Amino acid sequence: MDPKFASIIEQVKVDIITPTQQHDNARQLEEVSRSFISDTITVPTKEMFAYAVQTSLGDDVYNEPSTIALEAHIAKLTGKEAALFVSSGTMGNQLAIRTHLQQPPNSIICDVRAHINKYEAGGAAIHSGALQNALTAKNGHHLTLKDIEPHVVFGTDVHSAPTRIICLENTLNGTIMPQNDIIEIADFAHKNGILMHLDGARLWHVAAETRTPIDELCAPFDSVSLCFSKGLGAPVGTCLVGPKVFIQKARWFRKIFGGGMRQTGVLAGSVAYALTHNFPLLPRVHALAKHLQTGLEELQVGILSPAETCMVFYDPSTIGVEYWEIIDRAAALPNPICLTGSRLVVHIQTSPEAVEDFLTLIRTLKEEKVRAGVVPSPVDSDGMKNVYVRATRPPSTR
Repeated sequence: MDPKFASIIEQVKVDIITPTQQHDNARQLEEVSRSFISDTITVPTKEMFAYAVQTSLGDDVYNEPSTIALEAHIAKLTGKEAALFVSSGTMGNQLAIRTHLQQPPNSIICDVRAHINKYEAGGAAIHSGALQNALTAKNGHHLTLKDIEPHVVFGTDVHSAPTRIICLENTLNGTIMPQNDIIEIADFAHKNGILMHLDGARLWHVAAETRTPIDELCAPFDSVSLCFSKGLGAPVGTCLVGPKVFIQKARWFRKIFGGGMRQTGVLAGSVAYALTHNFPLLPRVHALAKHLQTGLEELQVGILSPAETCMVFYDPSTIGVEYWEIIDRAAALPNPICLTGSRLVVHIQTSPEAVEDFLTLIRTLKEEKVRAGVVPSPVDSDGMKNVYVRATRPPSTR
């Protein structure tokens, strides 16, 4: 071999597997089972990988059989004409908005707490040039037609941006939007030529909790984005669904966005495994989240948003405890627990022992505060305050 090429080969070589990788992976799974920060942290299992590696080896920009089969299944499941596999929930939402909207000016309506409003880096403005009209739900739980209708922009007034899409999210912060309210909003929208999009990243939880078929939940919407890497535990992926012509155009925009993928069969296989084996686990997740909420309430800890599905938002100030105190003490446990603030997310790999250990820690902290003379006080929340609070350590304790 040419010595110069041999030298380049040695420079290019890399081994990213550590000598203790199997042990590290087992430890990672243990850490995930004791982390309440998100349901995106779930890890693929050996069984998932074993199924996934049997899938096809096509190129998704051209033709990838296993991915096409997954897209066809999701389209049928949701009652839509077609589906498109994309890398993330954010890409699914942003592709939907960009594909629906044509010549500006345009505006979209959404909940002020919605993912597209708070956690997608201003994507609607950047990609689609759309004004986002973020509304507050007066009932403290979910948007209704009474919230939306006064803010819909009609007509040709050159000072305004007409409403083109109403974007809803179900679940939102783990809470379920009633289907009758969704239908009422959709009927109004469609009568007025306004499109409906659903961020259904965690719609699987709605189906599991309410026993409502997926196609029924999706029926009021022109497009829906469904994530596989949150509640279902797949490593990557979302499907955007809608009319065939819409999905054809979205595929074009996916390429423009740099989202065209190649050998996605293994990812589609992971999703298929998650749909088959992990979706049935969601009722257990919900029961564990509700048990967590009940335990907190028994300790007089404030609940900012209850466990309708997989999330609980809590306020420990009612027992005189700060979030950072809990985070520090949880991290110092013999078997640590990972937390970030007010949001507690239960997922398919959360261990019941982690929930009990967390409640025991809260009980210990409360007893310490009581001995220090702290008297529990009620929490004041209408559901619309910023329930997603990240812990902030006071300067004096840094």
